[in-house]
Amino acid sequence: MSNDTTPGTPTPAPATPTDPFDLANLRISPNFAETAGVRKLLRTVPVRKPHRQEYIRVHANPNFRGDFAQIELKEDRESFLVAGADLMAALVDEITHVTLFTVINRQGVTFLWPIPLPKPDGREIVWHTSAREAAKEATDQWVKVSANMSLGAYDITVAEGIRTEPNWPAADFQELIRLAYRDRLITSLDHPVVKRLSGLV
Repeated sequence: MSNDTTPGTPTPAPATPTDPFDLANLRISPNFAETAGVRKLLRTVPVRKPHRQEYIRVHANPNFRGDFAQIELKEDRESFLVAGADLMAALVDEITHVTLFTVINRQGVTFLWPIPLPKPDGREIVWHTSAREAAKEATDQWVKVSANMSLGAYDITVAEGIRTEPNWPAADFQELIRLAYRDRLITSLDHPVVKRLSGLV
């Protein structure tokens, strides 16, 4: 009978059974959703200003922003995109020209932030100027944007301790616009919003 044990070599101790309740095996990692292949489907894209208590980032890629004409129903707190140069000309007294910025907050909610463009004469309201400055700052750092009524402009607070980069959705800008305005696109003068503003309904 052969003996594989070399003389003088100590016999290895039997392996200690792994504790099934070892916390190292039970805890989930902070990036579990990423490593598990989980992908959250994007179905809703709000159109709004940042809330005063949330930190945001603005997409740095210029392909994720653009200038548009929209009609704002202030009573309903809704905005509608206007499509086509002819229709924009016909509704010139009702539309507001805005830049739509793609924004994400710390909770991973993606939304579009409309900031009005300067008036045709070049005049710009301080609120809008400071909002654009905030959007620019947010392209490379997390910021909080809050209205300062005494100042008549937005305060910008930088979150210097937040180093993580935003996890942007896979959707391109056109898809974000489609999701944000899917039921709020004006393509003709027969649209209910246009009739409402004209006093026809």
